[in-house]
Amino acid sequence: MPVYKFAGFWRRFIAYLIDNTIICIVFFVLLMIAMMAFFIGAATGEESAWIADLANPTKISSIMIFIWLFLFIITIGYFTYFHGTTGRTPGKMLLGLQVVSDDGKPLTFGIAFLRSVGYLVSGAIFNLGFIWAAFDKRKQGWHDKIAGTVVIIREDHNQTGGISISDSPTVAPPAHEQKDETPQATQNNN
Repeated sequence: MPVYKFAGFWRRFIAYLIDNTIICIVFFVLLMIAMMAFFIGAATGEESAWIADLANPTKISSIMIFIWLFLFIITIGYFTYFHGTTGRTPGKMLLGLQVVSDDGKPLTFGIAFLRSVGYLVSGAIFNLGFIWAAFDKRKQGWHDKIAGTVVIIREDHNQTGGISISDSPTVAPPAHEQKDETPQATQNNN
């Protein structure tokens, strides 16, 4: 059974930057399409009403709230989709990382969604929940602790600290045995 190392803070940070760059590009393209549709629609209507709408602070603030919500939905959807299907976003794929549950099993879409929403908690107080991964012995951020996940380095097989993941499909133990089990973490005996 191979043993995978927990992914460190900087490697995870670079993967997160790559993913956020992808999200920003997608968001920008969709925003440009929406703005073009808005301006084309406004140009075909009465121009004085359109100019008045742009000067109205309540109209502008509602548009800004809609834009922020749109970005939030894209971000949650992006991380939920990729973590729920493969456990790997494009940024994590490039850096050889994967998100798995504490016991080494693939994530469900529900857990992937919970982890994505957990990003809000991790970022709420000066991104302390993300920084936490740099000091945690299992390299878990607050969003990982909320969802019961860990990020592993999938490419390197070694015998240092990490979790063991079977390459063959696992069979879940009976329900009465699941409560007593804890994830197996190996320690470096060097």
